[in-house]
Amino acid sequence: MMFPTSLNEDFLQFCKGLANSNRQQILFSVFTDKQEHTVSEVADKVGIAQSTASEHLSLLKRAGVLVSEKREREVYYVVNKDKIRQFVNLIEDWLTCC
Repeated sequence: MMFPTSLNEDFLQFCKGLANSNRQQILFSVFTDKQEHTVSEVADKVGIAQSTASEHLSLLKRAGVLVSEKREREVYYVVNKDKIRQFVNLIEDWLTCC
C-alpha cells in the first residue's frame, strides 16, 4: 500500500510529535480533560518553564496533534481530534494490509 508523499510527511511529523516523553506527559496529564489550555496553564500543570511548554506545544501543533486559537494576548490549545483520527485510521489501514 502506497501513501501520497504529503501524507507520509504529515504522518512523520505526527510520529515525531508523539515521540517525546515530555510531550506525551503534556497530552496525557493536561489535555485529557477535553478543555483548551494556555501555555501558562500547561507549564503550571506539568511543572516546566513557560518557554519549554511553548516549544512543546508548538511542535505538537506542527505535528497536527493540537490546534490553537489566539484570543487577545493568549493562545489557547486544544486536541485536534480529527487529525488524530485520520492518523489512527491510516495505521488501522496499514495493519489490515500486513
